[in-house]
Amino acid sequence: MILAIILSVCPSSAQDNEKPNVLFIISDDLAATAISSYGNEVVQTPNIDRLASEGTRFTRAYSQYPVCGPSRASLMFGYYPSATETYRYVSGRENVGNERESWTQLFKNNGYYTARVSKIYHMGVPIDIEEGSNGTDDPASWTERYNSQGPEWKAEGEAELVQNNPYGTKPREGGNVMTVVKGEGGDLAHSDGKTAQKASELIRKHKEEPFFLAVGFVRPHVPFVAPENYFEPYPYQQLVLPPKVENDWDDIPPLGINYVNSKNAQMSEEQEKKAVAGYYASVSYMDAQVGKVLQTLKEEGLEKNTIVIFTSDHGFHLGEHRFWMKLGLHEESVRVPMIIKVPGKEPAVSHSFAELLDLYPTVAELANLEYSEDLQGKSLVRVLDDPTHSVRDAAFSVTRWRGEIGYLLRTDKWAYIQYGEEAEAGMELYDMQLDPQQFNNLAGNPLYEEIVDQFQQKLDEKLAEVRDNDLGISYYN
Repeated sequence: MILAIILSVCPSSAQDNEKPNVLFIISDDLAATAISSYGNEVVQTPNIDRLASEGTRFTRAYSQYPVCGPSRASLMFGYYPSATETYRYVSGRENVGNERESWTQLFKNNGYYTARVSKIYHMGVPIDIEEGSNGTDDPASWTERYNSQGPEWKAEGEAELVQNNPYGTKPREGGNVMTVVKGEGGDLAHSDGKTAQKASELIRKHKEEPFFLAVGFVRPHVPFVAPENYFEPYPYQQLVLPPKVENDWDDIPPLGINYVNSKNAQMSEEQEKKAVAGYYASVSYMDAQVGKVLQTLKEEGLEKNTIVIFTSDHGFHLGEHRFWMKLGLHEESVRVPMIIKVPGKEPAVSHSFAELLDLYPTVAELANLEYSEDLQGKSLVRVLDDPTHSVRDAAFSVTRWRGEIGYLLRTDKWAYIQYGEEAEAGMELYDMQLDPQQFNNLAGNPLYEEIVDQFQQKLDEKLAEVRDNDLGISYYN
C-alpha cells in the first residue's frame, strides 16, 4: 500500500511561530516498481512523479511487514512487529497498551485536529470498504474519522477473475483476489474518489487550525477496480511480463515460494498480463486522486507551510518469479516508495536506507514535538538536509507464514532472508549488486558460508536490540 504524508510546515525561519500541519496519504499495496519516477516506463503516475521532482525521493525505503495490518500497526505506533508481536490484522493498540501514543495521537495531544479518511489502520479490503466500516481502527488516534464506502468487485462494469483458486478447496469469487473491474460511473463511483473528495473538504474546513489529516487510498489493493478510462493506456496484449527463469524455484526454501503464484493460481500468460494491466490501471486511478488532494492544498494556499510525505505500507509482486501479491521478503514485496517534500529544501534523491518506522520520529521532529525515546524508528531530518547522509546501514523486515517467522536484513550489497530464529526452515542470500532480481540464492554455496555466519550474528544482534526496549510486553520467543 502507499503512504503519503503531507506535513504542513513553514520554512525553518517561521516554524517557531506556527505549528506545521500534517497531511498523511497512504496507498494500499503500491509497489515502488509500479511508479514511473521509480523507473517504470509503462505506468502513468504524473502526480506522484511531480511530488518526487519537488521533494526528496528515497530509493531504498522498506516496510517492516509485507502485509497491510501489521505494517500499519508498526508505522503508526513506531515499533517493530518483532517487539510487539503484532503479526495480525489488529490496530496494534492491543499490544502496546493505552499509555503509548500513536503517531497521530501525539499530534492530537498537542492541540492538533486529527482525522482519517478511509484506510489508515487495517481495514479488510473489500469487505470493510463495501460495508463502510472502521476495520481495526484506533479511536484514540483521531478527533474525527470518515469511511469511504464503495462497491469494490461488485461495481457495475466489465469484470473478470484473472486467477483461479490458490487456496485449495475453499471456493473463491471476486473479493480478496485478483479480479479486474473496468468500472462505470467515474471516479466518485468508487471508494478512492470519495476519499479524495472528503479529504479536500476537510482541508478547506480546517485550514485555519493545525491539522493532521490522514488519507488512505485502497488502490491498487485487489480487487483491481478503476473507472474504465484508466485502463486505456494499458492494453494487456502489449505488456511485457517479468523474465521467467527455468528451475527458478529450485534454490528457494518452501517458505520463500509466495503464497499466491502463477502455478497454484493456475494463471495463463494472458491472465498474468491482464492482472498487470488491472494493477496499473488501479495505480493510475489512485494517482489521480492524490493529485486532487494536492491541488486542493495548492488552491487553499497551504503549499508553503506543508510538508508532503508519500510512501506505501508494502510492495506487491507482479509476476516476478511468477509470484503475485505480498507476504514474502523478496525485494518487490518489501521495498516501498517514499517521497518527503519540505518547503525550503531542494529536491533530491537519497539512497539512504529508510524504514516506515522512521516516519513517526521524522514528522514529530519537523513539528517540534517531543516523542517517546522508546520509538524504534530513526529521524530522517538530517537526510532531508543532506541526502548523502545515512541513518542506518541495513533495513529490517519480518513476516510470518505457516506459523514460522521470516526475517530480512537488507544491506547495500546483500539481501539475507532467514526462516526461523535458528534458520531451521531455510535461508536465502542474494548479491544485490550482481543479482538485483534475486535469481541466484547463495546461502547454500560453501564460498559464502562466512557471509551467512556474519548475517546470522547480525540478525541475533538486531532481534536483541529490537526486543530490549522496555516495552513491558511479552516478546516473541
